[in-house]
Amino acid sequence: MAFLMNQILGDKLKSFTGGGEEDSKAGAGGKGTAEAKGMSREEFEEYQRQLVEEKIQRDKDFATRKAERANLRVALRDKYRLPDSAQDTAIVQMAGDDIDLPVDLAKMVDEDEEEEETNESFLKKLQNMDVDTLKTKAQATVTEMKQTAEEKCILM
Repeated sequence: MAFLMNQILGDKLKSFTGGGEEDSKAGAGGKGTAEAKGMSREEFEEYQRQLVEEKIQRDKDFATRKAERANLRVALRDKYRLPDSAQDTAIVQMAGDDIDLPVDLAKMVDEDEEEEETNESFLKKLQNMDVDTLKTKAQATVTEMKQTAEEKCILM
């Protein structure tokens, strides 16, 4: 019922209270005028300038975060030896040298690299070992243990 009353009397009530004039001013200017928003011209210009500055700052922050994420993806691709992405490389180049990995992420990557280096050094040592020498030492040790056991054991 209230809906019908609003539909029937709404336009007449708006024209009586002056609400229709605000809608026509806002519609004509697109974004609205200073009078439509209840501000003086100087306040309205200051308001518009602040809106533009805030938009520029938001865009700048967004571009920075986007470049940080791209930099992270590039670092992870380097770490795991995955193929590079041209899009990420372009974003990082556009951002310049200003972009770094977040401190916590950089620590994690460094720790992982240190672990890999220790693992790699062990594997390299293992690969560089002479198998024949190792085999000879093992056989000599086993023979020596048998002799020692035979000397100490009465039953053998």
